[in-house]
Amino acid sequence: MVRTLLRRRKKALSAADVTVSDRPAVRRAVTAAALGNTMEWFDFGVYAYLAGTIGKVFFPSSSPGAQVVSTFATFAAAFLVRPLGGLVFGPLGDRIGRQRVLAATMIMMAVSTFAVGCLPTYSAIGFAAPLLLLLCRLVQGFSTGGEYAGATTYIAEYAPDQRRGFLGSWLDFGTFVGYSLGSGLVTVLTLTLGSDGLESWGWRIPFFIAGPLGLIGLYMRMKLEETPAFQQEAAHAASAREDGDGTDPVEAARQSGKGRLREIFTQHWQAVLICMGLVLLYNVTNYMVTSYLPTYMTVTLGESDTTAQLLVLGTMLLVVLTITAVGRSSDRWGRRPLFMGGSIAMIVLALPAFILIREGGILSPAFGCVLLGLLLVVFAGTSASTLPALFPTRLRYGALSIAFNISVSVFGGTTPLFASFLVDTTGNTLVPAYYLMVAGAVGLVSTFFLHETAGRPLRGSGPMVETAAEARALVARSRTEAGRHARDVWLRVRHPLGGRNRAKKPDGKG
Repeated sequence: MVRTLLRRRKKALSAADVTVSDRPAVRRAVTAAALGNTMEWFDFGVYAYLAGTIGKVFFPSSSPGAQVVSTFATFAAAFLVRPLGGLVFGPLGDRIGRQRVLAATMIMMAVSTFAVGCLPTYSAIGFAAPLLLLLCRLVQGFSTGGEYAGATTYIAEYAPDQRRGFLGSWLDFGTFVGYSLGSGLVTVLTLTLGSDGLESWGWRIPFFIAGPLGLIGLYMRMKLEETPAFQQEAAHAASAREDGDGTDPVEAARQSGKGRLREIFTQHWQAVLICMGLVLLYNVTNYMVTSYLPTYMTVTLGESDTTAQLLVLGTMLLVVLTITAVGRSSDRWGRRPLFMGGSIAMIVLALPAFILIREGGILSPAFGCVLLGLLLVVFAGTSASTLPALFPTRLRYGALSIAFNISVSVFGGTTPLFASFLVDTTGNTLVPAYYLMVAGAVGLVSTFFLHETAGRPLRGSGPMVETAAEARALVARSRTEAGRHARDVWLRVRHPLGGRNRAKKPDGKG
């Protein structure tokens, strides 16, 4: 009797507790999320790569330095509304489902980006032109507030535990493919149209492409199903409501939007802070390389547009080619070691990288860009599998959206603005390196408090495996471990002094 009670205290897994992933469904989920991310960040990246041209079109009366700052101020404005988008879309995704919200964000991003290409210029309508540009950017930022967190949540909840790092890395693969496509298109337009043609009408072309890309991404997302983890959570909530006849006011308040927000900030504040620190590290590096570096090399260092764009494009291709290998490595070695190693490397290598970039020419800046690209890919290949694992299923989309977007808005999206302002104010061209070193220090502290999640189930969900054979092996191993645990507890109950008696010497002396 006692042994039976002890065994029940540590319940073994049953076959119903283990989810076997559907490989075609996983492939569709990863493809649709990555393709949608490609479109989202193609749109965002194009704006950054055309910063100089957009500054001349929409802020013609300013000096070149002021034009860059004004353009990046509009760029940063989109990030200021991202937390609002996260507050709306995140909890909504936890209540009505991930797939519906991801489809809505896709529509908003495609329409607002296409609208940028249709805007009249400052010379046509005056001050109303930059105001309309700002409005389009705000809509972009609002929609993006629900995009990345939702896509990472979607892939993480579909991926088997042992491959979450590899499959999650495909999301940021899509991100940097989007950046690369944007950079490549702007480079081609610059070479073929020249600065005058680009400023006259060529700058509109990348924004017009957003329309067809958005339709493709929307079609793929509409064909997706909900994640197994969300379906299980929804079924559990429905069962709880039926058991309580749906009249429990405490549970109703807990399930409401305000109740979820209160729970996030009162019970999961540590995870929120860790998430914000890791997001700061990733996104400061990301926007420094992808958004600010082209302008830094052209406006600050005086390099040609073509040279700067080719160097940044090469950096993006390096990230694209290595990111899934980093994701696979995080499944093998763990998320924590990669984040910690990358943070230390950032503190050590950021300054040498910018010194090389400042040297001029091709070879030295290329080495500097490679260093920054390798630092970036460590965080990019690991984040999508690390961040969703910080939060339980019922709050994952909302908590991740809020923490991610607050950090991106305050630190990540403002990186080009602050970096350009500080360089313009101080005259010190190494300020961006110091900025990255501070981000590395914040990331190192955050990683210190991060718990390893590689190969483990998501919080609030059962184990997920690839095959039925793996499920049977996991259940058998769980039963064996539960039996051993019960046996050990039983021995300690029956012989509480057994270990101490065996430790005594033969002569009876302690």
